[in-house]
Amino acid sequence: MKKEKNKNNIKKVKLKDVEIKNINMETIKGLCLEYKDVILYVLFGAVTTIVNLGSFFVLNTLLKIDENISNFIAIVLAVLVAYFTNKDMVFHSEAETRKEKFTEFCKFMLGRAFTMVIEFVGGIILFNLPIPHIITKAGLTVIVIILNFFISKFFAFKSKKKMLEEKNNSK
Repeated sequence: MKKEKNKNNIKKVKLKDVEIKNINMETIKGLCLEYKDVILYVLFGAVTTIVNLGSFFVLNTLLKIDENISNFIAIVLAVLVAYFTNKDMVFHSEAETRKEKFTEFCKFMLGRAFTMVIEFVGGIILFNLPIPHIITKAGLTVIVIILNFFISKFFAFKSKKKMLEEKNNSK
């Protein structure tokens, strides 16, 4: 099993290297360390999803606001929650200058605008099917969460090392 130690002497463990019969607390800790960003993204993604679905439910079902308007508002609220949790708690933004922070914010919002369009257009199309709106909304949300993870990890929130590489490559 290939393991990499960190400062707490916990060894990172890749999922492909785990044998079911040999799982112990050390292996679980190693997996958690290796996949920390995914675990945190899922946790805060659940919070974002609750905000998205909850606000949609309140607006559409309780307040009787049109499903497309409710969907739009729910998406905007969820994106704001996602930005702050992803920036600080999931991807640990290393942006320091105003320019770096602004660039990172713009990349995050550009990525979210892309998935918001997918979710919104998907809603317009799929709300016409004989499926409960909340089920349609939940399905679209799962697709968007997966896309947003990859956009945030590889496009919006980059390490200082990657930011410096991009800066040097653009010269």
